[in-house]
Amino acid sequence: MSEMEKQDNAAAAAPIAPPLTSCRKKKKDDATFLEDITDHIDEFINASMDEHKSCFTKTIQKMFGMSKIVAEKNASAQEVESSLPLKTVVSD
Repeated sequence: MSEMEKQDNAAAAAPIAPPLTSCRKKKKDDATFLEDITDHIDEFINASMDEHKSCFTKTIQKMFGMSKIVAEKNASAQEVESSLPLKTVVSD
């Protein structure tokens, strides 16, 4: 068994991680758009470098996880082949 096959088998056997949650914490559910944006900006400015790194890592993992799910769904979709009759028109 090649090294690539071992990695593929290990990846297939690994459990699927639950979806990652957002780094953003909403302060109020009924906040207006402007209040929400202001809180978000304040939260971003006051976050430590470790919090920024952690959030960035989670976001990248979430993006790649979503793209992997989409790729797997597309790969498992049945392929449909269609053909249209060829029409030939001859004019003088």
